[in-house]
Amino acid sequence: MGVHGRRRAGHGENFWQYRQAVPGDPRSMVDWRRSGRSDAQFIREMEWEAAQTVSVWVDDALSMDYRGPDSERSKRERAGLIALALAVLMTKAGERIALMGGTAAQPRGGRAQLNRMALELAGPRREDRPDYGAPPSDRMARGGRAVFLSDFLGETGGLMPALAHAGDQGVRGVFVQVLDESEEAFPFDGRLIFESMGGGTRFETQRARALQEAYQARLAARRAELSALGARLGWRVLFHRTSQSPRSALLWLYMALGDGRG
Repeated sequence: MGVHGRRRAGHGENFWQYRQAVPGDPRSMVDWRRSGRSDAQFIREMEWEAAQTVSVWVDDALSMDYRGPDSERSKRERAGLIALALAVLMTKAGERIALMGGTAAQPRGGRAQLNRMALELAGPRREDRPDYGAPPSDRMARGGRAVFLSDFLGETGGLMPALAHAGDQGVRGVFVQVLDESEEAFPFDGRLIFESMGGGTRFETQRARALQEAYQARLAARRAELSALGARLGWRVLFHRTSQSPRSALLWLYMALGDGRG
């Protein structure tokens, strides 16, 4: 994967392009070797690369602690892994990273910022976490990018304050919905008690299989709502399962963020 920053003509070390000289260009900028091959004078422009800031939100709500009976990792662990791996790639490309809502919320680059992110993601969770999360009201860098990793199973209204701020700042980004395999397939049968991760909601059924169709219809509706929100705001959407390879999600994210460079 190559360098990912936004590039345009300016002061730098790498050649960008030749352009025909216009009145007002200093003679010191003329590339006489290139100009000698034609009747016009040409300016040799160098590349200027602007570091892009990527703000990352990893949902730490209780619902993200869920891990199905056949899963090795929780949704929160998978989201954190993708976030940290993306930060490594962005840092290597000279970008600045901010992990929203914690000690790494100030956009920075370098190994120290990666260490702050790793400690934040692996650290103890707050005791007052809600069942479903919403991105914090951290300031996002103007013209930057954002990545929101969550199961997005709560009401989408909780996203609106952060998305309104992102719009004001000219920030576009990506929604990454992370779900467990069992949350998509709904493989449950017989008598079961469904309980929210915080214990606030409890539902008992004698025929769990009979709920599958209605559940999957509601999940499809939520995904359609998230996709429509993304289309309206210019954000892209990725649906990821913890049973899938994180590498594919990481590559998709890297390319999606690259599509927005100036």
